[in-house]
Amino acid sequence: MTGAERLKAALNFTEADRVPFDLGGTTVSTMMNTAFVNAMRHRGLNEQALSPIDVDPIQQIVFPDDETMRVLDIDTRRLGLPRLFGEAIGPAEVDGKMKTTDQFGCNWLFDPSKDFYYNQTSVPLKDYETIEEGLTAYRFPTLKDKKETTFRALDEQVIPAGNGQGLVLDRNCAGLTEVAFRIRGYEQFFLDMALDPDGAEKLLDGILAYKLEYWDIFGAYVKERGLGASSVVAVECDDLGTQYSLLFSPEMLKRIVMPRQATLIKHMKRAIPGIKILYHSDGAIFDLIPDLIDMGVDALNPVQFSASGMDLVRLKKEYGKSLTFWGAGVDTQETLPHGTPQSIRDEVRRTIDTLAPGGGFVCTTIHNVQADVPPENFWAYRDAVAEFAGY
Repeated sequence: MTGAERLKAALNFTEADRVPFDLGGTTVSTMMNTAFVNAMRHRGLNEQALSPIDVDPIQQIVFPDDETMRVLDIDTRRLGLPRLFGEAIGPAEVDGKMKTTDQFGCNWLFDPSKDFYYNQTSVPLKDYETIEEGLTAYRFPTLKDKKETTFRALDEQVIPAGNGQGLVLDRNCAGLTEVAFRIRGYEQFFLDMALDPDGAEKLLDGILAYKLEYWDIFGAYVKERGLGASSVVAVECDDLGTQYSLLFSPEMLKRIVMPRQATLIKHMKRAIPGIKILYHSDGAIFDLIPDLIDMGVDALNPVQFSASGMDLVRLKKEYGKSLTFWGAGVDTQETLPHGTPQSIRDEVRRTIDTLAPGGGFVCTTIHNVQADVPPENFWAYRDAVAEFAGY
């Protein structure tokens, strides 16, 4: 079977020849540059990949090239804009440090001597008393009149090369509340959600409009490039959970955030007929799963079983016929960086034994492989997936 066929089987709750394997299909299921280079060198393999600057310099992540995809037997292939686009400026080196401004006007700084990622250094609307006041001077990014440049940027990203991977159509920016935090500041936007919900909604609506523009253009791109047959899922996100709870109260989420997420997902499915929706949210989000399903979500990533309430047996039992689990391959907080190869192997086997039966499972790590993961641990993970993934 091809990667696209395996993914479609998983999303339709049927068993393929093996569990499909994702590495690099999204910006939340790949590897940091340091981890990737170390892992490839460990086995004398090709270190070439799309560099962080090509897709997402802020996270310092890479996307495997064709040769690496074949070696690792990857079933996914990302197609999406680079995360800095349009009104974004940089990255550029200044006094030995890398600086960039994203399309939302947030400044970021990366010091190669000490940093793993870019750090945000400015918050555009932080000092305004209200969001409404700030929005009088703020301009949201737009893709209006940028169809040609968007098409060119997509063409420069990971395009099918005959290997049969399923295309994962990836988002153009972080989630609605994630971007709102960056524009307004974390503490202030939490206060806004409680004390100024009308202002919070206006901010979210501006971000939503940018996303809707993107998916309109992406839909036209898929049609004009004839990519419908290989396009398997489209990715959207919002990190709505912490390790132990939801980020906001359920009532607040359902009143302010979820209706906009539902609008976005409905729009995506209209723009790209037949597409499945892969929704990313870390954390303890078990109580939101019925709402996600009602919104039209077809698959959930990263299935963080280390968070409260995210027990895999319970998830499979209650939602294994209505939601594909895309993730959960190994815990990237503790097991992958700090465990032994044997403990990694055992965890991978438990996850596959729990989530794979009957289909509805795509194996990948719980978020990106971080810089501190020893190469032997990465290979213990990948080898275990290869060993246990067969049906």
